[in-house]
Amino acid sequence: MKHAWIDIRSVAEQQREAVLDAAIHARVDAIVGDDPALLATLPNTVRRVLAPRPGQQAEVTGDLVELREVATDEDLTAVRGVRGSVGAFVNVVDDPTLTLACAAAVALPYTVVQFKDPTKIPLEIVIAAADPAPGMLICHAEDVDDARIIVDVLEKGSDGVLLAPRTANDVFALVRLLAEESAPLVLDALTIESIEHRGLGDRVCIDTCSQFEEDEGMLIGSYAHGFILCCSETHPLPYMPTRPFRINAGALHSYVLGQDNRTNYLSELKSGSEVLGVGADGRTRRIVVGRTKLESRPLLSINAVGPNGSRINLIVQDDWHVRVLGPGAKVLNVTELKPGDQVLGYLATDKRHVGWPVGEFCVEK
Repeated sequence: MKHAWIDIRSVAEQQREAVLDAAIHARVDAIVGDDPALLATLPNTVRRVLAPRPGQQAEVTGDLVELREVATDEDLTAVRGVRGSVGAFVNVVDDPTLTLACAAAVALPYTVVQFKDPTKIPLEIVIAAADPAPGMLICHAEDVDDARIIVDVLEKGSDGVLLAPRTANDVFALVRLLAEESAPLVLDALTIESIEHRGLGDRVCIDTCSQFEEDEGMLIGSYAHGFILCCSETHPLPYMPTRPFRINAGALHSYVLGQDNRTNYLSELKSGSEVLGVGADGRTRRIVVGRTKLESRPLLSINAVGPNGSRINLIVQDDWHVRVLGPGAKVLNVTELKPGDQVLGYLATDKRHVGWPVGEFCVEK
């Protein structure tokens, strides 16, 4: 999980108490301030970081971390010579300060970077430089939206984000963002009972903004309690090129499993929607939809049963080139499935209301 650092130095006086309470209760990693007396009142559940104002002489005592502004090589040398918990704040405005930020990130236990320009290219360079180093790299964010971009830079982001919140809500929003992790799923081997040709209907292709691995796809199903792992078009086919960003998902009524145990109907997805990419080993990741394509095609109904007796249905385009994944990431053409074959799927216990799991009586068939 990424580290949330909350900077209270510029928080309005009328908001400061609420922001501090939010930071403490949300268990942020660190609170940054310029008043040693105030920092001393904070519980030891939070890292206390002292960032003195220019010209301020502050005595660092106890377990305070001192954050010193570093603008020259001499400044960095001085910080490296300090014993105890000390870090650097580097304002990157040009190539020399970018080089300085990289050196600090390699050498120090804590480095906070801020960038003059909105491009994230300098951050990419600092992240790459700091990758083998044991220290913590924290990047200043203008707001929560900026933080969302920061955590995805170079697919890994900085170790944490420094934010000066306007209100307590900003604190909670940052913590939620940094806590977002795509938890793995436990997939089951489902046994095919039958396949049935159903004639013309409307099916959805999901074209995403990501390239799938060969063992990845999405979990799709007619019922909220069970899904089949539909294969991406990463594997070669005759007569057409691969489209490694695409899932030929199924009929428009189908559910697709997303993050936080939520579902969407395929008919709801559009450019910018978020879905869940799922590997044959159960690993998951957030994926953004680039577009969806709704087209009329012959349909095939796949009926399967889970180890617990749950019955699962998936309706897909009735064509040999549509595929699902089986145990061991085996690629299976849907028109060649037969009773007794096994496919990978996910069994859920929750009923659904507008995509949210809910504990109510509901029968789907």
